Amino acid sequence: MTDPRETGLTLDPKYDAADLVTAVVTDAGTGEVLMVAHMNAEALAATRASGFATFWSRSRQALWRKGETSGNLLTVKEIRIDCDQDALWIIAEPEGPACHTGARSCFYRRIGDDGLEPID
Repeated sequence: MTDPRETGLTLDPKYDAADLVTAVVTDAGTGEVLMVAHMNAEALAATRASGFATFWSRSRQALWRKGETSGNLLTVKEIRIDCDQDALWIIAEPEGPACHTGARSCFYRRIGDDGLEPID
C-alpha cells in the first residue's frame, strides 16, 4: 500500500461525486448506532470547530447542526475516519433522541419475515 490516504496521517477525505462522505454516528456511552448522515468539507470543519455534529442535508441542500431546532444536539467526543478516508465515524453524546421521529436511534426497526418489526 502506497496510497498516502491509507498509510499517512494527513486528513484528506475522499468525497464522492456530490462532495459528500457518509458519517455514522454512535452513542459514546453505549456504542449504539444512532444515525447515518452525510458531511461535506464545510460540515466536517464546522463539526470540528464547534464540537457539535453538523451535517449536509441533501434534501434541503444546506448545512444543519443536529438538534438546532429540537435541542437534541450531538456533542462530538471523537471523529474517526476509515482506511481510505471515504467514511466517518462520529462518536457522540446525544442530548435527546437522535431520530427526527423522536426515537432514540434512527434504527428502531428490524426487517423480519413479514416486514418491519419495532425494536423495544
